Amino acid sequence: MPTIAQINSIKVYMYFDDHAPPHFHAIYNEYEIQIEIKTLKTLHGSLPKKQYQSVIDWAEKSQDYLNFKWKEFNKQ
Repeated sequence: MPTIAQINSIKVYMYFDDHAPPHFHAIYNEYEIQIEIKTLKTLHGSLPKKQYQSVIDWAEKSQDYLNFKWKEFNKQ
């Protein structure tokens, strides 16, 4: 589970050979969330509001990077 980014104290990562749809995970303290790359909708979990917004703001700007990393880690 490589960390692909860090937003302040929030770690963003992806698993190798993970399930569809393409998504990423973010962890902040005891919180964890899975967010779909294409729509930026929450698939599972939650983050506090401030941290959630930071992740979404970053993901909006980083969708090309997120898609590239998904393809790199999930070669099926």
